[in-house]
Amino acid sequence: MKKSIFLIGAFTILAITACKKEDPTPITPVEESGPRLIFQYDFDSTQVRLDAFGQPVSVPSGHGAQNPTMNTMTAHYIELAQGAYTPVGQGSVIYHAEETTLGGATAIVFSKTKIVGKGETFFSIPLKDLTPGEYEYLRVSVGYQNFDVKYYLDTTIAIQGMPDMVIQQEYPGTIASFIGFNSYITNYKIKTETISVNGNRKQGYWGFETKANIQGYPLNYTSTGQSPAGATTVVNPIAGSSPIPAGSCLVTGKFANNKLVITGNETQDIIIKVSMSTNKSFEWEDNNSNGKWDATKGEAVVDMGLRGMIPYIQ
Repeated sequence: MKKSIFLIGAFTILAITACKKEDPTPITPVEESGPRLIFQYDFDSTQVRLDAFGQPVSVPSGHGAQNPTMNTMTAHYIELAQGAYTPVGQGSVIYHAEETTLGGATAIVFSKTKIVGKGETFFSIPLKDLTPGEYEYLRVSVGYQNFDVKYYLDTTIAIQGMPDMVIQQEYPGTIASFIGFNSYITNYKIKTETISVNGNRKQGYWGFETKANIQGYPLNYTSTGQSPAGATTVVNPIAGSSPIPAGSCLVTGKFANNKLVITGNETQDIIIKVSMSTNKSFEWEDNNSNGKWDATKGEAVVDMGLRGMIPYIQ
């Protein structure tokens, strides 16, 4: 007799929002000789967990949260800001991702974005091309994230001719989230599965994949969806003096050790380690207070926003 199982319930809609389009003219990096300003990602689950105003915050009552394992990320926009009163767009805008109207409205061209992991360079520019000055803050708008999470199955499955199967266990899943203001996507890979789109997808479009073994039975599942806007934390510690546009996910962080000083006479590379806080950044409504994400029991994800950014000058 061929065995089969049927998992009861459906995965809840994942609530993620994204970046709103910024206005500066796109800048295409050109590989040239000479010293460069180099940006690399770091993902730190022990870094302080901040609210939208840059203040330490714990997980609210009635919610659960976990530290996702970040796989890769892209950047849509990079700006160096001279100080806390520098308006968005009035600093030194050194990168703006390529955009297109091929899908209708203006959108980020996902196929041309640079997807990188921890310790990899996501952007670099010749130091001679930068405006000399002192910069206190970095602004980075993230366009795409890919990360692993755990979900919990707590159910009983009836199998014909066999005792009921009781499942109470966590399983791995992967989320690919497009958090740019709008993305033109031909196709993308979540983990092993490729999803075809061939069109625009608004902020908050996501894909989810899980491949698990449940007591000897394979579970292969993918889903996609579109989350509502306004449900993600966007950290900006200088919101009082330099607010970001409404609906934007332009993360702001102060250089940790010193201001970034560009003289125009540099002879060596400057490496900026951009540390993103993933400290309980995957957050959901914990309806049964068990501290686990019961995806099949309607526990809606309420926040996937990064919980802070600290740029370190190496």
